[in-house]
Amino acid sequence: MKIDWNKRYTTIAAYSFLVICCSIIFFSIISEMSAFTDNLGWIVSTLQPFIIGFVIAYLLNFILVFFEEKVLIFDSIKNIKKKNKRGLSLLLTYITTFLIIYLFMKFVFPQVVDSVVGLVNDVPTYVTNLTNLLEDMTAKLNTDSKYVVLAMEKWNEFINYIISVITNLLPILGDTIKSIASSVWNIVLGLVISIYLLMDKENFCALSKKMTFALLSKKHAEKVVELNQRSNDTFGKFISGKIIDSVIIGILTFVILTIFKIPYTLLISVIIGITNIIPFFGPFFGAIPSFIIIMFVSPIKALWFLLIIFVIQQLDGNIIGPKILGDSIGISAFWILFSLLVAGKLLGLVGMIIGVPLFAIIYSILKEVIEDKLSKKGLPKDTHDYI
Repeated sequence: MKIDWNKRYTTIAAYSFLVICCSIIFFSIISEMSAFTDNLGWIVSTLQPFIIGFVIAYLLNFILVFFEEKVLIFDSIKNIKKKNKRGLSLLLTYITTFLIIYLFMKFVFPQVVDSVVGLVNDVPTYVTNLTNLLEDMTAKLNTDSKYVVLAMEKWNEFINYIISVITNLLPILGDTIKSIASSVWNIVLGLVISIYLLMDKENFCALSKKMTFALLSKKHAEKVVELNQRSNDTFGKFISGKIIDSVIIGILTFVILTIFKIPYTLLISVIIGITNIIPFFGPFFGAIPSFIIIMFVSPIKALWFLLIIFVIQQLDGNIIGPKILGDSIGISAFWILFSLLVAGKLLGLVGMIIGVPLFAIIYSILKEVIEDKLSKKGLPKDTHDYI
């Protein structure tokens, strides 16, 4: 006997069943969070070479594209097979990468380590000199003794905190090198995997696209592919642009600080360059510890440093950054701040780096859905029409 299914109620029942299943899975994960995180950690550690390989391939892809589309465009090279051209571009990509790493480890890294060691050794002397200077200033100002005592207590607490932070720089640096050394096999495997990914990236993309069209309807598959392309475009432009921008800012900072004879020039330039990768908060993260380091040596030069960094960041925010990044984000400063705070809280430093492009993608999807619903209702889509 044929059963006459009511499509409306069948759909409601199917969605209800899925919601119940998802709710059970969610509450099971919450109730067994420690076991879930342990299993997740085991999965991540197992897949670590593939994760490293994917990250390396993604970061080096823009260099590969540069060699293929901008450098290897001579008539004699155009006639060679695409596979051979890809192999040559790949070789040049990894030679360039290893050359940059070698130059950094040869010339920059040893000086940074020497600067950190020298800073740790000289901190007691700097603290004594700065404390004596503050005592002389308070004596000349004839300040009430109780305020002087309170100020000195707070100053000593601040100094003790700074000393503990600076003293821990060497162990942190050592632990970082140790963790990298312990993961050297995974890094080597990741390099090999990245070569395979870059060599055959079109086929991997085609395979994922093929699976998407096989599992989903044509309409939804096309939407997923379009969303994937949009995400790749946003992430690629943002991350590669931010890296280039940060390198330029680091070099510019080094040149200007050298001209003004600011102490620990190379160390501070590296700090400014690395923290500049983080949008919005990056300049503050880099400038505050750098200011404290310089203040130990010379308070006057520390003030000059703040002025220099302010000028450099204005230059970066208004000229260099927009030229490199363009409109790759497409969200306002408020949403950039929001995405940094939320992603930083959930994912830490990695969240602060990828939070902005990730939120930009989510924002574009929500915007598209809302505008589509407004269009179906015959309502205006422009936000200004609702003011």
